[in-house]
Amino acid sequence: MTDNVKLVIRTADQTRKAQVEVESGQSVADLIQAAVDNWKLPVDADYTLVNVTRGTTVPASQRVGQAAQPGDVLEVQPVLVAGTR
Repeated sequence: MTDNVKLVIRTADQTRKAQVEVESGQSVADLIQAAVDNWKLPVDADYTLVNVTRGTTVPASQRVGQAAQPGDVLEVQPVLVAGTR
């Protein structure tokens, strides 16, 4: 049996926000991809996930249950590459 975790996920500019319930065994990469798909974020960018509640960047390979506790706020942030135009 897989436990579910209730979280708040938002974009870095805070224009999009949702309260979601996800399986604790789901990968962070899958959560990021779901946000990109659902919110139609630019697909030509790379994204990272930041647990705003805990002040940590979450590796994409990690599982949601390892990265967050119920009620945490997670933020999908574009990865900015210096020196590109």
